[in-house]
This record gives sequence, C-alpha cells and structure tokens, in this order.
Amino acid sequence: MTLSDLTHPVADGMPVYPDTTPVEIERTLSIDPDGANASVLTLQTHAGTHVDAPCHMREGAPSLSDLPADEFRFDAVRVDCTDHDARDPVTVSDLPDAAVVADADLLAFATDWDVHWGTDRYRDHPYLSADAAAFCAERDCAIGVDGFSPDPTPSADPDRERDGEPEGYPAHDAMFAADEYIVENLRALADCPDAFVLHAYPLPIDAGDGCPVRAVAEH
Repeated sequence: MTLSDLTHPVADGMPVYPDTTPVEIERTLSIDPDGANASVLTLQTHAGTHVDAPCHMREGAPSLSDLPADEFRFDAVRVDCTDHDARDPVTVSDLPDAAVVADADLLAFATDWDVHWGTDRYRDHPYLSADAAAFCAERDCAIGVDGFSPDPTPSADPDRERDGEPEGYPAHDAMFAADEYIVENLRALADCPDAFVLHAYPLPIDAGDGCPVRAVAEH
C-alpha cells in the first residue's frame, strides 16, 4: 500500500480564492520564555485543500457536524484532463461511462493545474460544465478538483476570461442540490493511478460549511 499526499501546505499568505480572508499564522507563545510554542491560525473554512459541505451554498443542506467521518473516505476514479488548457470546460464527453461514475464515490479531475499554485495563472484553471457536474451528482458521485473551484474563478487578468463562461456557481449548485461533496485545491492528482481511495476528513465543525483537510490517496 502507498499513501500519497494530495494536500497543499498551509502557510502564511498562501493562495486563497479571490477576495476571501488571507491565511495568517501568528506565534503567540514561544518556548523561551513561555515554555511552549503555540500559534493562532486565521484560516477560512474554504482555504487550501478543503472539502465543501452542501450547506456551503444551499440553505438547510447538511453541514459537517451532520455527517459521519466515513462519508469522507471515497473510492475515487481519476479523470485525465491534462489536455485541457486555461479556462477550458470539462464536459460530459470527457467523463467515464455512466456505470463507472455510478460505481465510484468521487471523480478526481486531474488537470495538472496545481503546478501553477502560487501564481496568478492558478486562477485560470479548467472548470466543469454544469451538465458534467449534474452527470456526477445524478449518479451519487462527489468530485475533486486540482484548482480553486469546479466553476470558473475570476481571472487576475479579465482579458483571459472567455465569452460564454458560466456565471455564478452552476457546478456547485448541481452538486449541492444532490447533497454531494466537493474537494478543492488538490495536488498531484496526475500522479495517482486510475483508481484509488481518497481520504479527506474535515473537522466536525458545528454547522460547518467546509473545512481544510489532509487529503491522502491510498493505492
């Protein structure tokens, strides 16, 4: 058995979704003179590698404190999307057969976009079409992405945005309508085998809409 870490390190000033709370790590105690090191971590629930609960964008939907830990152990199938360029849509035609999706707990969309982590280009990741997300949701299948979001993220350069890109969060909406989960900001998916087990356990935050995770592939 091999365990592969799919998690971006948590660091002061790390990349976050545009216009959201920056990550800060403040040392509040030190061994000299306090006898121990301790820090205060300012970390939005959707910073770094994290899981979205359905209540993130749907009122009254399940939150993290409603969900057992085993919900976040996924039999995952990797979908190779490394041929997709900046802001390309991933469509239903890019997905595995319906039977494969129905047997999986999660589709992990490997675009290799994690190599741009820490640069403005990271915001120009490929995205899932609403139909592709609905195809997964209708088959009780969660999704994992190696970018900020399964929906388009506002570009650092608006000229890079394309006519016809969806507005709002249609991929999120399709998933959350079916009470499915989304794991975002994964890394090294392109190095995973075609099938693996994804462990992505969030803290049971009361009414939690999301939480950073240590995402690990078992294969």
